[in-house]
Amino acid sequence: MMSYSEAQKEATARYNKKAYDRISVVVPKGQRQALSDFAKKQGKSLNRFILDAVEAQMKNEK
Repeated sequence: MMSYSEAQKEATARYNKKAYDRISVVVPKGQRQALSDFAKKQGKSLNRFILDAVEAQMKNEK
């Protein structure tokens, strides 16, 4: 595996800042791991699991 250079890290950070908004979610202690484990069982990252859940809720509210 090739190493990840400092320039690559900075370029990725710049891209992410331009392309994405960030949202912070606060959960009770231990809940993050439970959510992460559940998402993994679904074959998803925690981020994708949360986005899918929010998008499904928004779709149901239309």
